[in-house]
Amino acid sequence: MSDPIRDAEHGAPITLTVNGTRRTFDGDQTMPLLWFLRDELSLTGTKYGCGISQCGACTVHVNGAPARSCQRRMSTLNGAAVTTIEGLHSSGEHPLQVAWREIDVPQCGFCQSGQIMQAANLLTSNPAPSDQDIDSAMTGHICRCGTYPRIRAAIKAAAEKQS
Repeated sequence: MSDPIRDAEHGAPITLTVNGTRRTFDGDQTMPLLWFLRDELSLTGTKYGCGISQCGACTVHVNGAPARSCQRRMSTLNGAAVTTIEGLHSSGEHPLQVAWREIDVPQCGFCQSGQIMQAANLLTSNPAPSDQDIDSAMTGHICRCGTYPRIRAAIKAAAEKQS
């Protein structure tokens, strides 16, 4: 007799692409993507913040769109393409990463990978965002240090570099 809970937790292996590399996951399919990235792939740039998809620290791209990895279950990712902060640019030279360093955005730095991943999505869809566009796109990404003015400045600087 099958156990529905165990069957849901341990279904067929999941194949996904993380930062351009094909990966297979054959574990508990209820595991959040965040733990797969951090604990199994050692991609520790994506951070655990609140665990309830409210702060944005765990933001990655799934199939090109921002996703909160703390609540995204592995069972939903078969065939998906995931990009983390480590995969945004192979040597950390994405225009946003450069602008973040030049403007000295982070204080503690904890939220920054999620902020950058959200901002990267914004610049993909809107290469010349206004302050209002930036504020709207970044809503829900919490910086406990309050570096919002520097975040906005870095996004604007990166937009200028990309144009």
